[in-house]
Amino acid sequence: MAVLLTGGVRKIALSMQVLDIPNSRSSHAVPTPRGGGLATVLATTAVLGVLVWLDRVSLNVFMALSVGALAVATVGFLDDRRPLPARIRFTVHVIAAIWALAWLGGLPPLRFGEQVFTFGWGGYVLGVLGIVWTLNLFNFMDGIDGIAGSEAAFVAAAGALLHHFSGGSPEAILAASVFAAGCLGFLVWNWPPAKIFMGDVGSGYMGYIIAVLALIAARENPVALLLWVILGGVFFVDATVTLVRRVWRRESFHQAHRSHAYQWLSRRWKSHRRVTLAVLGINLTWLFPCALFATWKPAFAGWMTVVALLPVTVAAILAGAGRAEA
Repeated sequence: MAVLLTGGVRKIALSMQVLDIPNSRSSHAVPTPRGGGLATVLATTAVLGVLVWLDRVSLNVFMALSVGALAVATVGFLDDRRPLPARIRFTVHVIAAIWALAWLGGLPPLRFGEQVFTFGWGGYVLGVLGIVWTLNLFNFMDGIDGIAGSEAAFVAAAGALLHHFSGGSPEAILAASVFAAGCLGFLVWNWPPAKIFMGDVGSGYMGYIIAVLALIAARENPVALLLWVILGGVFFVDATVTLVRRVWRRESFHQAHRSHAYQWLSRRWKSHRRVTLAVLGINLTWLFPCALFATWKPAFAGWMTVVALLPVTVAAILAGAGRAEA
């Protein structure tokens, strides 16, 4: 469904001239249709709705995932057509995050070592910050062909597999698998060289869904949040290191730029495909095994998160994450 819908969205975008025109901050050189992420939104929401009807996914999970995600996707779709003020986008993101937490009962307990931490009402604050940051970092990291779609598909599919290994519920596994399939369908069109970009309608949606899926898994497994952070380590590290270094230099954190590690590498290597494949390589050969170990040894999940992300952080800094642009 996502493959077919993406092709349809591409035709409409071309006919309506909804194009991403290259500028000094772009990583592409040819005008390319955008908004393809809408296909993932429609396909995923439709199939989740069918699973609710078949009683394979609960209403609470569907409402937390789909309603807030549709709000995020809608504001992203409008922003793709005509840029919206940052305060409007941020307000919608916060409301969507609160909505998801309300349907899921707040932030689940988190296990670190032998200690299990519960957050109460403070969990809503931490949960909102986590969801809003995740959906925005996917927007930041959606800068070259194939990178965001492949990352979302990997994190969701790997998260579903780890949830299965930990004895998690079938509904969480199904929801994550459906989303991963929706991302793969879009990726058929977005793989380098991309025939269409996902746009804000897709990047914000994907980041939101991943954050909420992690919360759903954490309701049954108190180390699940750490597992999903490990799986998404490349994106979390690159976006966070870049933001911290830019804020340190007192640069406007919401201003468009090309100083993420993956952007430096794509210019240095003169290839989007090589960078996207490198990220997938790190995910499959390093981050997934680390998350798998943490699944089998949950008492070490906290320390395993540090072990997994430390070399990724060093690599991101060496690649140029947050380095000042000339």
